[in-house]
Amino acid sequence: MKHPRKRSKRTATGARRSTSAPRTEKPQETSISRQKLLEISRLDRKAALRAGRFSGRKLPKLREESKSRPQAPRDGKERLQKILASAGVCSRRKAEELILLGEVQVNGETVNTLGAKADPQNDVISVQGKIIQAAYIDHVYFVLNKPRGYVTTTQDPQGRPTVMDLMGGIKERIYPVGRLDYASEGLLLFTNDGELANRLMHPSGCVERTYAVKVRGTFTQEHLKRLRKGIQLSDGFVKPVRAWRGEHLQGKDWVYLTLTEGKNLEIRRIFAVLDLEVERLRRVAIGPLRIEDVPVGRYLKLTRRDILAILEDKSKEIE
Repeated sequence: MKHPRKRSKRTATGARRSTSAPRTEKPQETSISRQKLLEISRLDRKAALRAGRFSGRKLPKLREESKSRPQAPRDGKERLQKILASAGVCSRRKAEELILLGEVQVNGETVNTLGAKADPQNDVISVQGKIIQAAYIDHVYFVLNKPRGYVTTTQDPQGRPTVMDLMGGIKERIYPVGRLDYASEGLLLFTNDGELANRLMHPSGCVERTYAVKVRGTFTQEHLKRLRKGIQLSDGFVKPVRAWRGEHLQGKDWVYLTLTEGKNLEIRRIFAVLDLEVERLRRVAIGPLRIEDVPVGRYLKLTRRDILAILEDKSKEIE
């Protein structure tokens, strides 16, 4: 398997170097509410018990997502959230929030309905009073090796460190694709390309993300069988593409699994159903991208070809 070539800045002598952010002290707090996780886990356990009514032989299947691509509008108009995402303002989900809050104007008039459309070539579109250049934008792509102790958001109302603090020196307005929780670490993509970001996050994209999970206690063969068979959570059935056991430590085990969708606190909830507590969680791969290619707390620049390779990579194993 080919690894994506590292994209990094050159020094005055022409040597390549990685771009890094200033080191910060490791925070002692955690943003994952233990009580919240316990409450979600209770619902997951009930869902797993309900799934047992199927005699454990056949668990419910996920509804398949439509893989058909929407056709380009003939009148030149597109949904506002798509325009904002394509212009690099924010992700589609955040764009929907801005629209509902009345922060978006088209030709001077406030629009607060999600079905609203506009012509990016001819209409004047502004967000929070600032006119955006919707017709053209130079798209950029980055991958960060996120350390623990950073929130995956562009701004945090609680004043905690965010992943944007690690993305210094980038002039374009970028945002994270997907998320890793405060206590998790590993690969995280950034871009201002809303269309590709949506394809990367949507379940129909089937982008494989591989995680290394250190759990307290012993991860048995029975645990592995249950994991490979699939776990019924309160908000859906989750079955890893692959799952295997890693290194065995005293009182702790490493487990690896590959998923193609991301529910809230999904992995921690899966192991909670298995009566195992997650001590450490790392995303070690996104498609063909590997964590060994990126130093902790640093980012590398990617090309559009690298991102398309992620979307095309469906069945590469890293065991």
